Amino acid sequence: MSNDLGRFDETGNLVLVGRSTEMYIRGGYNVYPLEVEHVLAEHPGVREAAVVGVPDERWGEVVKAFVVAADPELPPIPEELRAHTRAQLAGFKVPTEWAFVPELPRNPAGKILRRRLLDSD
Repeated sequence: MSNDLGRFDETGNLVLVGRSTEMYIRGGYNVYPLEVEHVLAEHPGVREAAVVGVPDERWGEVVKAFVVAADPELPPIPEELRAHTRAQLAGFKVPTEWAFVPELPRNPAGKILRRRLLDSD
């Protein structure tokens, strides 16, 4: 069992939305990092992104985005990224915290090491 989660898009193609083991719960709603990361990566100012759930007293967890800018000298502003993400996703999936990093930590297979993102923050 892979724990992969998917949905069918409007054309009938299967779209991977995340893994059940990487889900975060914000205010009772499920947030799958891969879904948010795909939307962020569509922004022209973003080379790649990773999101994690971080503890929050009110919501249980909130979404934090780690962004690698397409141009490190001119990273996109968080409000622009927030608006871009909100235009495509429900409000509870939009990151509330932002960090710009030079690269995302990965294991030898290329998988993002989310725990290392939190440890380095």
